[in-house]
Amino acid sequence: MIQVCVNGSRGTGDSAAVPMSPAAMAGSAAGAVAAGAAEVHVHPKSPCGDDTLSPRAVAAVLAAVRGAVDVPVGVTTGAWAEPEPRRRVERVRSWTVLPDLASVNWHEPGAEEVAAVLLERGVGVEAGLWSGTDGVRRFLASPLAPRVSRVLAEVTDPDPATAGDTARALLAELGDAHGLPVLLHGEDGGAWPVLRLALRRGLDTRVGLEDTLLLPDGRPADSNARLVAEACALRDATKR
Repeated sequence: MIQVCVNGSRGTGDSAAVPMSPAAMAGSAAGAVAAGAAEVHVHPKSPCGDDTLSPRAVAAVLAAVRGAVDVPVGVTTGAWAEPEPRRRVERVRSWTVLPDLASVNWHEPGAEEVAAVLLERGVGVEAGLWSGTDGVRRFLASPLAPRVSRVLAEVTDPDPATAGDTARALLAELGDAHGLPVLLHGEDGGAWPVLRLALRRGLDTRVGLEDTLLLPDGRPADSNARLVAEACALRDATKR
């Protein structure tokens, strides 16, 4: 399974291809799904272009994206969008339209509380376990761990020369991850090496302008659809 991460915390200052409005996110998601993405991960934006957990913004993005695609749609609950843990929980509890999935970064303060509210509301949880943090240790010890939908193994090492080794170490630390599905991905210079490793290991993965602005050959990506098409070509080549 290849998930598309259409924008992340990036903005148009990073690339003109990054979708910022609900309509732009919907159009970008539609192109990516047509290219082979099976899920969509999106970061709703405030009028200023910052990530937000505002119920109004979340509802607008979900309505727009679901009007354009018929696949599961997930959102972020990253602490950068709402740094105060109690306020983050309140925001999630106030959502009027619910995503299919929401990522929860387990190393962040308040992660278990956010995950508990999502599970209570029937939203699938992607447990974001970042390399270089204590997220894996905290997750494996959490009573909520067996209840999440999948592990989102996030390799934060941007060096293409070392990201693969960092990914292997992260997977080793995870062990059997309570038998949960694992989606492995990298970022920036590590995005494509880690994606290739995920494909070789038969793991789910993701690609999109959140994770990388570049195609495998180093050229700038002009769309999420192009990134997904490249990832699907690599997947097909790995199968052969």
